[in-house]
Amino acid sequence: MAAFDKEFEKEIKEAGNTLLNPPSSIDDLLTLLVKVENLLAYVGQEPSKSMRDTLLPSVKALITSKLLQHAEMDVKVSVLSCLIEIPRITAPDAPYKDEQIKEIFQLILAAFENMSHVSTRSFKKVVSILDTTAKVKLCLVMLNLECDALVVEMFQSFLKIIRSNSQPAILSAMETIMNLVIDESEDISLDLLSSLFAIVRKAN
Repeated sequence: MAAFDKEFEKEIKEAGNTLLNPPSSIDDLLTLLVKVENLLAYVGQEPSKSMRDTLLPSVKALITSKLLQHAEMDVKVSVLSCLIEIPRITAPDAPYKDEQIKEIFQLILAAFENMSHVSTRSFKKVVSILDTTAKVKLCLVMLNLECDALVVEMFQSFLKIIRSNSQPAILSAMETIMNLVIDESEDISLDLLSSLFAIVRKAN
């Protein structure tokens, strides 16, 4: 292994271990999460066993309740920005259990719903999360896990946001996600159809 690779793995592991016992200061925690996100972004797909072992502290830390259920939305969004990198790196393997994945989706949905209430820094992260969800077709995992209620809630949120938001990047990503879900669904649930019809009625 090259010296650079060893140093890179060491840096990732140290950041992950620090995240297992996160700092109490919000600013320090956000700084640490940005560092972890940037490090994860440099990790390629199908990493070596050495790299997979190096990632374990971060993979474990990001799913802990102290981060996922943090009181600050900016922290939650930063955690999501890190988490969204994990499926890209580990695909097709999933490092998290089904229930944990559902919890992640619930947090992603909450971030989408609160787009208009987060800080400017977090708003950009939410838009990036939305774009990544569309590009890597992460939304299809919701179908595989039969998260029908979450899918319905996601559509309702998207349709509300679309009515009040004119940013092309946001609208395009949401449209892509909804089209993917509809195209890949074996059956469209009655709740989802009802939500769509309700929005159409309001629009008319």
